[in-house]
Amino acid sequence: MDISALQAFIAVAEQNSFSLAADALHLTQPAVSKRIKLLEEELGSRLFDRLARRVQLTEAGQALLPGARRILLEVAESRRRLSNLDGRVAGVLSIGTSHHIGLHRLPGLLRSYTRRYPEVDLDLHFMDSEAGCAAVEHGDLELALVTLPPETLPRLRCTPVWDDPLTLVAAPDHPLTTLPAPIELVALARYPAILPAVGTYTRGVIERALATHGLSPKVRLDTNYLETIRSMVSIGLGWSALPEILVDDSIRAVEVEGLSLRRTLGFVRHRERTLSNAAQALMVAATGKPEALPPDAKSAKVRG
Repeated sequence: MDISALQAFIAVAEQNSFSLAADALHLTQPAVSKRIKLLEEELGSRLFDRLARRVQLTEAGQALLPGARRILLEVAESRRRLSNLDGRVAGVLSIGTSHHIGLHRLPGLLRSYTRRYPEVDLDLHFMDSEAGCAAVEHGDLELALVTLPPETLPRLRCTPVWDDPLTLVAAPDHPLTTLPAPIELVALARYPAILPAVGTYTRGVIERALATHGLSPKVRLDTNYLETIRSMVSIGLGWSALPEILVDDSIRAVEVEGLSLRRTLGFVRHRERTLSNAAQALMVAATGKPEALPPDAKSAKVRG
């Protein structure tokens, strides 16, 4: 069974589109269609139903998909193990990260990392933390540097890097800022909030903290871009909880009695996946734990 055909099959299954799969694989659409056709002929089963512009897995395609993913993961795992043997820190490192981390935490880390390991080609993807965890779990990314999930995910291993306290904030002229500090928690429920989207880890931190006191936020709007939340808070549309690093003169911290909000930022990796030397070196650079890196791993000369 041809590996490239399985890659095309998985791409079409995930994108529900031959054209989008072709874009993801950097191939032409006819090339993807040809690979799928050859795979269908080899298996003697139709893998996709083509319904107008929609593409759906057939029953045979649904049966093949988990095994195809496992095969590609095993191939990638074998390649990493062989590549790790020479101890070099080089090759492509596919990593996902959130926009917030990419703006405020990652630049300094990547500056020192790329200078020390110039032969590593970073394949960096910006996405929500939840999507980053899913991409690692599916084998699409080797690492994700994101807000860590509050609960253990069976197939993922989390490595904390930064503690990230959240501060309750409001506009300087918001009614909450006129109350004697610390204000009572129940006061928050009286005013609209601007929060991250439902289902995000950060939204969960806020909602769980309020739920322990029998409260729920009155959400006026939500967005996953924390800088946008800060802007909306600054013009008085509602209160929110933001990382301390985002608190500036445009908003004011609000002290709330008995409320402590914090999240953890760090690495997510697949439990059954051998990390490349490049991935291990990045984790060492971030955590300062050299035991994660093979003792013979070394940097390589500058490429081109």
